[in-house]
Amino acid sequence: MLIFPLVNDTSRKIIHIDMDAFFAAVEMRDDPSLKGKPVVIGADPRLTGGRGVVSTCNYEARKYGIHSAMSSKEAYERCPQAVFIRGDHAKYRAIGMQVREIFKRYTDLVEPMSIDEAYLDVTENKINSKSAIKIAKLIQHDIWQELHLTCSAGVSFNKFLAKLASDYEKPKGLTLILPEDAEDFLAKLPIEKFHGVGKKTVEKLHAMSIYTGADLQQVPEMELIDRFGRFGYDLYRKARGISNSPVKPNRERKSIGSERTYRKLLFSDEDIKAEISNNARRVAETLEKNHKLGRTIVLKVRYADFSTLTKRVTLDDLTSDLELIEQTAQAIYDSLEENKAGIRLLGVTVTGLDDAYQRLQLFDYD
Repeated sequence: MLIFPLVNDTSRKIIHIDMDAFFAAVEMRDDPSLKGKPVVIGADPRLTGGRGVVSTCNYEARKYGIHSAMSSKEAYERCPQAVFIRGDHAKYRAIGMQVREIFKRYTDLVEPMSIDEAYLDVTENKINSKSAIKIAKLIQHDIWQELHLTCSAGVSFNKFLAKLASDYEKPKGLTLILPEDAEDFLAKLPIEKFHGVGKKTVEKLHAMSIYTGADLQQVPEMELIDRFGRFGYDLYRKARGISNSPVKPNRERKSIGSERTYRKLLFSDEDIKAEISNNARRVAETLEKNHKLGRTIVLKVRYADFSTLTKRVTLDDLTSDLELIEQTAQAIYDSLEENKAGIRLLGVTVTGLDDAYQRLQLFDYD
């Protein structure tokens, strides 16, 4: 791999806005009797035979260890007094669009990441302010005055640092990371707090005795690339606060997928179907996180000889349901002609995406 010189664009002013426990906060705003109570947005497991998943929860519920994507059953076991609310995603979407209209008062360079968070490039802005901090405070003020909701804001010179900054002090926080402070800020941060570093990567980094940004900053670039490939290249730069991806307005995902390449070829139906299930689960979780539904399920198979096959099935209705995605992908596999060569790659993708807010479908857990 070619090694490129470190280039850090510090000229931009980026804000990351993250609404505080958005769905739960809307419900608490609209029903004052919920104030001070642990509120969980998700199916009540007492009414569903233990099925359902947590979409989000308020800060009172988080004190009990409840979090997004946890099964409703476990959430209830952790906090039997929690108030479970199915959620009104059409309402949340409408309020989320009001939040975006507030953003547009200050800049048209808005990149929504979901209905409750977005990046804003305010280097040039509609109020001709040189202060990104001032704009972030104005946005927080507008959201509170007009919608009676709170948000946390992160301000820095790139999206990676702005996201970390908005997570740093919640709720109602405002954190600034200046170029001269970036490496020190990252040095003190636990590696699992680095945005984009998943659980498996954290485990590998811990195995290398890397627990903080400071530890990561000591590792040579080639060692990270040898261990993590392209992501090692990114890790080396992120540890130094370098991330030059621009804010992309009108960003819209057309598909959500998960695929894995296997060092050891897969031969048995049991192993193959287990991996199809793993990919399907990752896709369902990402659909839920991004509040999307899809209609077409695609299975991708690459064999030992590198021949690749893709086959798709279009459903009658939109879905984000894990069981349906998994069963459809398994059925596609069952329909393929037998190939004894072994499989080196499997992927599951959902396309034909639409917004989930109009049709809430929380995928179930047994």
